[in-house]
Amino acid sequence: MDGRDIQIIIAMCLYMAFVIGIGMYYAKRANASSDNFLIGGRKIGPWVTAMGAEASDMSGWLLMGLPGVAYWYGLSDAFWTALGLLIGTYLNWLFVSKRLRAYSAIADDSITIPDFFSNRFKEEKKVIAAIASLFVLVFFTVYASSCFVTVGKLFSTLFQLKYQYMMMAGALFVIFYTFLGGFLAESASDFMQGTVMFFALVIVLITGVFHAGGIGGMAANLRKIPGFLEFFGIAQPVLVGGVQQVGATGEPLFGTAGRYGLLTIISTLSWGLGYFGMPQVLLKFMAIRKTSELTLSRRIATIWCAISLTAAVAIGIIGRAIFPTAYLTQSSAENIFILLSKTFFFPLLAGFVMAGILAATISSSDSYLLIAASALSKSIYHGILRREATDQQVLNVSRITLLVIAVFAMVLALDEKSIIFKLVSFAWAGFGATFGPIMLFSLFWKRVTRSGAIAGMLTGGGMVFIWNMLIRPLGGAFDIYELFPAFLLSCLAIVVVSLLSKEPSAEIQEEFELAKTFQC
Repeated sequence: MDGRDIQIIIAMCLYMAFVIGIGMYYAKRANASSDNFLIGGRKIGPWVTAMGAEASDMSGWLLMGLPGVAYWYGLSDAFWTALGLLIGTYLNWLFVSKRLRAYSAIADDSITIPDFFSNRFKEEKKVIAAIASLFVLVFFTVYASSCFVTVGKLFSTLFQLKYQYMMMAGALFVIFYTFLGGFLAESASDFMQGTVMFFALVIVLITGVFHAGGIGGMAANLRKIPGFLEFFGIAQPVLVGGVQQVGATGEPLFGTAGRYGLLTIISTLSWGLGYFGMPQVLLKFMAIRKTSELTLSRRIATIWCAISLTAAVAIGIIGRAIFPTAYLTQSSAENIFILLSKTFFFPLLAGFVMAGILAATISSSDSYLLIAASALSKSIYHGILRREATDQQVLNVSRITLLVIAVFAMVLALDEKSIIFKLVSFAWAGFGATFGPIMLFSLFWKRVTRSGAIAGMLTGGGMVFIWNMLIRPLGGAFDIYELFPAFLLSCLAIVVVSLLSKEPSAEIQEEFELAKTFQC
């Protein structure tokens, strides 16, 4: 380890110390009650809500996974994914945020997503809450593992140390931080981390364009790669054993451009559907002080997403132009942001820029661990197993659950060849198809029933596994992102089963009408 690496370590340690300071500051308030620990007492402001939602949503895949896709396949796949996410972000804030904030307060002051669904349908036996909590545990474990893979790749690339050790060290830091300060610390630090991520992306983008010889020079260089800069084509690296081959003159080898057709575009745009079911985003809607402040939050979040997603895609493209053979596997290509940062900046600044990756990882993994822990402690332990449990007991169970989930996530993250983008895409599809349809129907269709909700969640969540593992490998027309068919089938199940079952009670329908105009 040389002096350059030491300066990078110093910069990142300063950042981590500041984050720990935030956790310690909020620790006393977080420990006051489970409501404070899990949802911040519904006292979060519009800026923190917006930045917290986007930072916890985007995670390390924004700085590593998405640039890695652009570096490996070119413009099309990364562009259509980013466009779908931007549209989904805006629509979620526009249609879901205010209604959910109001409805969650009306529905017995629900503070978790499983609780909201259960209270929305006035369950006596908490079947919906139990099903929702189990899906939360499964998919957030996968999500948390993707964050641990991110931090493992970051530290092992920076310091040339064994990936598994670096992954576990990063995971332990995240666990300690989340354990300390709960939702308040997570939301406050997410605001800062969203800011760090934003400036890290913009700085690397601007510097990268300059080093690549400007937009014109970079484009002229990359047009030599078939399909790389096309919206309706996709580059095809020539692989042997998963490793891209290099020509006699040192250039990376690509085959004939692949076709990026309408079905593929629709499939990729469907990433946007996932937002309607993302607990880490929906929970931020529920935690804001007032519904009237959500308009400002929507504008902040949309602008942040538009600039950050554009920068992330462009960084991957620039990386291929400057370092065409630096990474010859899809997994290693996700390190392109790190390479550009280390190359362009003096060590101390590089450390702060790469703290953006650490920021993204922390802001996401603490959200994932916290929401998964709350699902089990509030919805299953307190809601089903031990209704007489004290608030302190619920808080203790939340922390124990957090630790257990983190351990499972670390086990999943042990393989250093894991591709962050693929881990995230599976978990994203899981949440989007399990909770997205029933969230929309719960908020906007009075006739939806408890049976329809159960059918929709089971269909959506189950189909994600079935499509990903059994149907998509068939290829051809079936090779589409599992979120799209699973989302549609979940909607169909909700409508059919709701219409076949007894309509909701008068009490449920009255609450539904009240939520339309309720201000809080």
